[in-house]
Amino acid sequence: MQRRVVFENKWLPYLLLAPQVAITLVFFHWPAAQAIEQSMLLQDAFGLRQTFVWFENFEVVLSDPNYLGTMRVTAVFSLAVTVLSMVLALLFAVLANAHIRGRSAYKTLLIWPYAVAPAVAAVLWLFIFNPEIGVLGRALNNIGLRWDYRLNDAQALFMVVAASAWKQVSYNFIFFLAGLQAIPRSLLEAAAIDGAGPVRRFRTVTFPLLSPTTFFLLVVNVVYAFFETFGVIHALTKGGPGKATETLIYRVYLDGVINNDMGSSSAQSVLLMLVVVALTAIQFRFIERKVHYA
Repeated sequence: MQRRVVFENKWLPYLLLAPQVAITLVFFHWPAAQAIEQSMLLQDAFGLRQTFVWFENFEVVLSDPNYLGTMRVTAVFSLAVTVLSMVLALLFAVLANAHIRGRSAYKTLLIWPYAVAPAVAAVLWLFIFNPEIGVLGRALNNIGLRWDYRLNDAQALFMVVAASAWKQVSYNFIFFLAGLQAIPRSLLEAAAIDGAGPVRRFRTVTFPLLSPTTFFLLVVNVVYAFFETFGVIHALTKGGPGKATETLIYRVYLDGVINNDMGSSSAQSVLLMLVVVALTAIQFRFIERKVHYA
């Protein structure tokens, strides 16, 4: 028999939910509604008058070759950040979960980067790879390797991917480590008795039991790569050189804040929201089928 919570005061549940509902309405639904409304308006050159143009802003954005190029950059960037941060975090979690000397300090050092703001993380990487003041940047140029992420497209993309992934590894590490520690030792010992080696035990026992954690982190990391990497890109490359590191979220900022094209910027933000919602729905529709919940 399943117990149900009964409140003596019928208004108490609504009062408990009210703060969270208010925050969601004020900080998500209201701005989203404003973005949808603004995406169908066209301002004059001075921003004094607005004209309702239906979906004209969306047509202009989707027919712009530069925007399609930005979508390709975002796809490559998001995939690289998600895969790199999750693979490294899983590797570190497996090592931290093993019986190694000093693993408590090892765990602490791996968690620290999560407390660093994205812009600060970018500055740290700048001090390492800047071709003039960076330790490794100067070393690469001194040994004859031409390193300047401000001029080279591939190097710039590598920089923003590495800095963004480094920032997210700590978050993934915490969840992977918790998932590994929740796996019963008896299962691993039984597999070892059956003759399974470490690699086979991880592939057939450990990783399937980590699938709920992996699926959750996959969704979180995709959202992170699309939305929360603005600070890294802005501090490191500002979308350059050219448009090599210009992602969708940074394009929204450029058109809305720098170019003052609010209609186009709002249309892009709506498209970006739809893309992320579609990707999340696809993950729940197809990838969650392979998740094994204990």
